[in-house]
Amino acid sequence: MSGVLYVMPCAAGPAPFVDRLVTLAQGRGWDVWLAPTESAMGFLDVPALEKLTDHPVRARYRLPGESGKLPPADAVIVAPATYNTINKWAAGIADTHTLGLLAELTPSGVPIAVLPFVNASLAANRVFGRSVAALREEGVTVLLGEGAFVPHPAGAGGARLGSFPWELALDTVESHPGSTPLG
Repeated sequence: MSGVLYVMPCAAGPAPFVDRLVTLAQGRGWDVWLAPTESAMGFLDVPALEKLTDHPVRARYRLPGESGKLPPADAVIVAPATYNTINKWAAGIADTHTLGLLAELTPSGVPIAVLPFVNASLAANRVFGRSVAALREEGVTVLLGEGAFVPHPAGAGGARLGSFPWELALDTVESHPGSTPLG
């Protein structure tokens, strides 16, 4: 296996700290490629992440003739995952590069871990519950609930940014057969 890990951050509070996940994954031998949502780009230090990964950060489709094609993924982590991205993905909406990749990868058998960052009010929404259930039925590991990400009260997410469980998502994709880091 090539050990290619796609990391797909969304526009949520922990996104500026995605370098923690990148560094952790690289320390375990993964070749990390970032494919954030377009909205997440404003949260990220793109030049620093490109230097860290030695790859372009790809938040949009390539133009004809443009270089920078992503290699095939061996595993995917969507973190932090927003209410919006989870609902659109589960509904089959592929109107962005990130959602298009997820639509293609979901039925492929590639291990996918989703680490949401949502408040309790959003998590209690029936649409969100149906979306989480639909993704789980497709074989996606959604790390939501006891032992994973427990939603916080509305307006209280800022206090949790430093303790976002990046390692849980990495451990999850590594526990799937067929996802092997380099070396």
